[in-house]
Order: sequence, then structure tokens, then C-alpha cells
Amino acid sequence: MTWDYMHRCSDGTLYVGRTKNLENRLHQHASGHRASHTAERLPIQLVWFQEFSNVGDAWRRERKLHGWGAQKREALIRGWGEIKRLAKPPSQR
Repeated sequence: MTWDYMHRCSDGTLYVGRTKNLENRLHQHASGHRASHTAERLPIQLVWFQEFSNVGDAWRRERKLHGWGAQKREALIRGWGEIKRLAKPPSQR
């Protein structure tokens, strides 16, 4: 299994990642070990995750999340209904 995840850093930024061991990777982030981006932005809070049985699917989703802006990522955290709304042109929302 592979996991995609987002956590919120102390400065409010969202970090997007992918791992085969979610619990271990979150511990690494929280301790600052092998996590240069988050080491300077502790504490962190896990705000979203999704499990994938296929590594390729997880990789594609992670790439997609990296391409999204903060507003769309926040919508994913809140739920898919908001994602659908934001996917429409502003004049149709």
C-alpha cells in the first residue's frame, strides 16, 4: 500500500507527500528527521490522507496535488463537494 498525504505546518502551509509507511513518515516529519521543509515549520498536523493499492495511482495523485493551489487543496481537506464547486469557472459557482 502507498499513501498520499497532506499536513499543515505551523506557518499555515500545506505539505504534500507520498509514502509506503504513513505512521513512520509522519514521525520523521514531526521530529525533523529527513524532512527539511517541515523541520523549520514544526509542529505539523496531518489534515488529509488517501491509501492506494497501486503505486502509480498514488504517484499520479501526488503530482496532481502538487499542481493545485492552496484553495483547491483546502477544498479537498474539507470534502469533495467543495472541489467540484471550485472546478467550475468563477461565473458558474
